[in-house]
Amino acid sequence: MTRSGQSHILAIGGGSFRPSPRYSFIEASGLLRYGLDLTGQDRPKLGVLATATGDASDWLLKMYGAFAGWDVELSHLTVFPMPNVDDPRAWILDQDMIYVSGGSVANLMALWRLHGLDAAFEEAWRAGVVLTGQSAGALCWHVGGNTDSFGPELRPWSEGLALLPYSCGVHYDSDPQRRTLLQESVANGELPPGYAADEGVGLHYVGTEFIQAVSVEPGGYAYRLELEGPGRVKEFRIEPRLLTP
Repeated sequence: MTRSGQSHILAIGGGSFRPSPRYSFIEASGLLRYGLDLTGQDRPKLGVLATATGDASDWLLKMYGAFAGWDVELSHLTVFPMPNVDDPRAWILDQDMIYVSGGSVANLMALWRLHGLDAAFEEAWRAGVVLTGQSAGALCWHVGGNTDSFGPELRPWSEGLALLPYSCGVHYDSDPQRRTLLQESVANGELPPGYAADEGVGLHYVGTEFIQAVSVEPGGYAYRLELEGPGRVKEFRIEPRLLTP
């Protein structure tokens, strides 16, 4: 397997999938096509994880439907009731791209650490496996962000893998709690400065450097949050590159 030698992360605020004309199915959006193109493979191996949903079987079934007709080799990794592959680390390293679903990021990280997947993902990232995900699957690669893992009222959370030394905001334009809390958490030092994404927008990093935002939604934006002084945060809006939906 030949990889680019670069370490890519695509952190998606929302909009990885869209409704499909096929009954009860969804289709992968252009954000996932963008991620797959980063692999440089004609038929990339795509590994999906639903740890944040408790390995929900209906979500995994929808994933196989979402990529029907795409030239990918799809497989999945579960940890309930036990790992479904003999060697999860080897499975992770064998993929060209990983996609992690939304759900409970706090539970996801607890289980990844319990099974040693945290170290495997860092190893894969450094080896050139493209890491992607939405919501919890975006927060996990960063230091943290805000989450509803503990209840409907959002709380700051800083137990991510920290491959990216930033905070992350997801669903930034669709959940009114998120923007205010993220700014407050950065201002008071609970979270580091970082980036946020509206629905339909992805944050693309190479190594630990933010490269660009991409979007399948006209009018969707990304944002950079910086400390301006003690207790003061300034938010800068980033115009994304518009992709085919």
